[in-house]
Amino acid sequence: MAASNPSIPHIAVNPAAHQSLYDKLNSQWHERALFVFMAIVLAHWGEHLVQAYQIWVMGWPRPQANGILGLWYPWLIKSEVLHYAYALIMLIGIWVLRKGFTGLSRKWWTVALVIQFWHHIEHLLLITQATLHHNFWGKPVPCSVLQLVFPRVELHLFYNSVVFIPMVIGMYYHMFPPKGEAEKATCTCSWTKDEVEDGAACAA
Repeated sequence: MAASNPSIPHIAVNPAAHQSLYDKLNSQWHERALFVFMAIVLAHWGEHLVQAYQIWVMGWPRPQANGILGLWYPWLIKSEVLHYAYALIMLIGIWVLRKGFTGLSRKWWTVALVIQFWHHIEHLLLITQATLHHNFWGKPVPCSVLQLVFPRVELHLFYNSVVFIPMVIGMYYHMFPPKGEAEKATCTCSWTKDEVEDGAACAA
């Protein structure tokens, strides 16, 4: 809704123009931002699935099983910088877009945020060791906490899965909010919001 500027007669000012980038990402840009973010998440998760397929189905040696991107850029996949950068981007993305979620969807999105925070800590440990050229716990390669118990490929496939699952549940409740939550939405993601607004208009 436009508002007139008292200092400049007959000029309409759109309040949305004064919103910060953060506010826009959680209101009118939330749907598009989630679409781009989830595409990145799916692409990364797909890389882990392909890597697991290469090891468990195709029988490739683990050092050669580097997913799809690793077929052309094996050095890149072996870089701790790449893995840490993705973990950080994912953590920031989940945190930044969290404000646009409400009710039950926000609870599930927050679960993903908490798990991803720990996943990020694990990658922080790995990149710290690689940067300092000093591996913890006397290991021959950089090693995270749970990697002391589980192999790296299986561990990080698990991490990405347990982050992705609550994100999907959160997205579902965001798109199809429970009764009474649709009208609280501040974005266009809800598929039922239009029906609620139409019903309110008819009642008026």
